[in-house]
Amino acid sequence: MTDGRPIPVIIDCDTGVDDALALLFAVRHPALDVRAITCVAGNTDVDGVVRNTLTVLEQAGAPPIPVARGAERPLIEAPRSAQHVHGRDGMGDLRLPEPSRRPADVDAVTLLRREILASPRPVTLIPTAPLTNIALLLRTHPEVVRGIERIVFMGGAAAVGNATPVAEFNVWHDPEAAAILLTAGVPITMYGLDVFNRVVVPAADVRRLRTSGEPGARLAGELLSYRPAHPDSRPDDPAETSGGLGDAGAVCAVADPEGLTTHRLPVDVSLATGPTRGMTIVDRRPRPGESELHEGTREQPLVDVGLDVDVERYVKLYLSTVEA
Repeated sequence: MTDGRPIPVIIDCDTGVDDALALLFAVRHPALDVRAITCVAGNTDVDGVVRNTLTVLEQAGAPPIPVARGAERPLIEAPRSAQHVHGRDGMGDLRLPEPSRRPADVDAVTLLRREILASPRPVTLIPTAPLTNIALLLRTHPEVVRGIERIVFMGGAAAVGNATPVAEFNVWHDPEAAAILLTAGVPITMYGLDVFNRVVVPAADVRRLRTSGEPGARLAGELLSYRPAHPDSRPDDPAETSGGLGDAGAVCAVADPEGLTTHRLPVDVSLATGPTRGMTIVDRRPRPGESELHEGTREQPLVDVGLDVDVERYVKLYLSTVEA
């Protein structure tokens, strides 16, 4: 909280398993005031994302929060889902009941603009998805920048990718949108794969959540059990019974920024065709190199890049919030 008041936030997501974990945390943490949720194609198609988002809010017993349908494809690329990771329905094929809640009667960009400009205090945006909606917002309604406190996005990597050897899925899915976000003119925190993969809920906690009598906590347990902590491990690996928080870590970083160690570094996005497309190029050099000396420096946006995380702190924060 700031000055004892909750932080107004808007989450832009492609609900998915770990986006669902993020939503369960966000709507239950007292320091966060979730003003709206916008949906974009990514882990599954955008209509599935809307359905999954409404389902999570219903299971969590969340107050009425406007949810809007956004972009159904990237700015340039064809849509490429991650259903092989998140299940056919994007939510681990848990066969959850259809939600009775309905989405807002406006599109995602309209809802984003409305809520940002109507908020009495600047809003923190938390995109946990491809950045298409955010790019469309910034290009269509640049006046919203004055109402944005910070953007904390889950995406990118300083080291190793997952969609490709060098590119993380959310940025790879819509690199042009990510490039637009980086030049938004507001403070930006990148919660990338370097910290994303490290926050793991132990198996005993996952089992406890799965047996909870409270629907939201039980759903968190089911989602964590579906999302293994180590995607490349063997099925008989004991680590498979633990679960990675994934996107939820980015929301933890808004509620408790002291748990995330960041470095302010120049970041660029590769828009070239070929194997580097979608790569976030994080310049960690202490001084300019020969390229800059011979060809001149090129101004790059400075981003607070997450490079270390207090795993135990965020696991405790997540569990205490979801089980409250």
